[in-house]
Amino acid sequence: MQHTVENYSLFTDFDVSLFRAGKHYKLYEKFGSHALFHEGRSGTYFAVWAPNAEAISVVGNFNGWNPYSHALHVRWDGSGIWEGFIPNIGVGELYKYRIRSYQGETLEKGDPFALQWEQSPGTASVVSTTWYEWKDEAWMRARHERNGLNKPVSVYEMHLGSWIRSPDDPDKLLDYRGIADKLVPYIKDAGFTHVELLPVMEHPYYPSWGYQITGYFAASSRYGSPQDLMYLIEQLHLNDIGVLLDWVPSHFPGDAHGLYRFDGTHLYEHQDPRQGYHPDWSSYIFNYGRNEIRSFLISNAIFWLERYHADGLRVDAVASMLYLDYSRKEGEWIPNEYGGRENLQAIGFLKELNEAVYQHFPDVQTIAEESTSWPGVSRPVYSGGLGFGMKWMMGWMHDTLQYFSRDPLFRQHHYGQLTFSMLYAFHENFMLPLSHDEVVHGKGSMVYKMPGDEWQRFANLRALYLYMYTHPGTKLLFMGCEFGQTAEWNYNQSLDWHLVQYEPHQGVFEFIKSLNRLYRNEPALYEHSFSPTGFEWVEGGDAYNSVLAYVRKGIRREDDVLVVLNLTPIVRYFYRCGLPSHGEWIVLLNSDDRGYYGSGIEQSAVQAEPIRWMNQDWSAQLTLPPLGGLVLKRNPERQGGSTEVQQEVVAPVKAIQASKPAKARRKVKKDPDNEA
Repeated sequence: MQHTVENYSLFTDFDVSLFRAGKHYKLYEKFGSHALFHEGRSGTYFAVWAPNAEAISVVGNFNGWNPYSHALHVRWDGSGIWEGFIPNIGVGELYKYRIRSYQGETLEKGDPFALQWEQSPGTASVVSTTWYEWKDEAWMRARHERNGLNKPVSVYEMHLGSWIRSPDDPDKLLDYRGIADKLVPYIKDAGFTHVELLPVMEHPYYPSWGYQITGYFAASSRYGSPQDLMYLIEQLHLNDIGVLLDWVPSHFPGDAHGLYRFDGTHLYEHQDPRQGYHPDWSSYIFNYGRNEIRSFLISNAIFWLERYHADGLRVDAVASMLYLDYSRKEGEWIPNEYGGRENLQAIGFLKELNEAVYQHFPDVQTIAEESTSWPGVSRPVYSGGLGFGMKWMMGWMHDTLQYFSRDPLFRQHHYGQLTFSMLYAFHENFMLPLSHDEVVHGKGSMVYKMPGDEWQRFANLRALYLYMYTHPGTKLLFMGCEFGQTAEWNYNQSLDWHLVQYEPHQGVFEFIKSLNRLYRNEPALYEHSFSPTGFEWVEGGDAYNSVLAYVRKGIRREDDVLVVLNLTPIVRYFYRCGLPSHGEWIVLLNSDDRGYYGSGIEQSAVQAEPIRWMNQDWSAQLTLPPLGGLVLKRNPERQGGSTEVQQEVVAPVKAIQASKPAKARRKVKKDPDNEA
């Protein structure tokens, strides 16, 4: 029986012209399913793009999945848009599009613009809404103060399904609201400024970690409704914590209900596998040269920023988009029109994406995961760049982890792996990532990358984190690394939270908390994160002793801090170090403090002496802790300031020390997971 689908449209002629030109950036307001009132009746409007379809009908639980009940109307303008209004159905209905191609093929597809999908393994779309009564107005108004390039940005990267699970059933995922109740106080305590969520968009294959997306406009129903995710983001905002979303415009899976061969042709992807198939991930590459696809993807980016109040997007696998020969052998790729390997269409798309995002939301950040030396990734489009706000500093990450994994005995021969980053540190606006990719697939956990016995492993880890937090650039740390998770990350189970009861792990967590406080409170560590103005070597050549010293500079000279690292297990007494100015220098942070599970080698305040050393007019003799580092600053009382910053960082550690009997401070509670 044929039911009436009324020939109604949300599209104006201007909408259609923008869409076809690739300039419509809010397609989600038109395409998809929209529960609304039309001529006094409630129902749902459907719109889908399928220019090569011969017929399309909406099938769902409201019509018994009958392919002949509700046929959509194709627009007369040649746009390939099919649409119509079906009365008496609304939010909560399951549906798909039944598409018959001109080749006689019949397909059942989910809605590319669906706001919700049924829970996996189901593959139907759901008529839904993103209406939510937000309460984060204060955060949104002041967001520019938290997201600026001259502000502290310390990111906690996390996968929702494996951060923590139900205490009653370890196989049961917590929903967005349950996660919010636990995550918000944890992040506040740890001191991170932002949370970055691995993709929360709907994906059918859970082991993909969210990187194989089918529902680009839908929050994963594994964790609840769209409004539940909004609640999580809102609660973070209400507690002054920003939210970044991992976003994947580089590829999509070939699931039968997804975007692949959507109308029986290669609509969203390139037809030629040399351009349209990704060999690394067995997925398909968007056709960035097609106007409608650019509108689809840019609209998706705008959607998450507008409807979900996201504070930024971390764009995945940018390198794979930039190069036509990425992961391809000779003969497996097609050169561009000039004979080069650059993907000109993808480059154009990325520039347009960033221009559109920053035009609509000047107070957010786009962050590129780009692993090559492509120039100008985080430079404005008008100056020839790609327009991203920041770029992951992959070279720093590889060199640093390789250095810290070496036996300290041999580090003197690889000193340049730590100093090399400063040759290019300001070519881009870099974010320093210790991400999920570094703790999976046999790479080992962060603490087990470190050499030595248990104490040395944790001392090395703290030294690594101190180096990271005081190096120019913003910071990103994957979940579990903040307390020294010993096992590799497993997407299918909770983090090993029981480890925090053990002193080494508790020490690392307390150290991360202190680092985050230091980072937020010391302007020199963030005001010039992306400018050579904010950095000066004091000692960048003592390879024999594996000692580095450098100054981080703020706008005001009195804010400058000195960082000294000793990356051997030897205590270096009477080590003369240059100082950038006269006066008394106090220790803001010592990674070897007993409260962090250190050995307790202390360095008290020192008076600068007029002895020229390390190209500085002033110097002093320091005691450098083993496998550790110091952060020093001129005594604020001697320059008319206060000691509030020092007290905020040091006081919690002193309280931990005071709570432990003196003889028990080095006593380690045995942990079977911790034995190398």
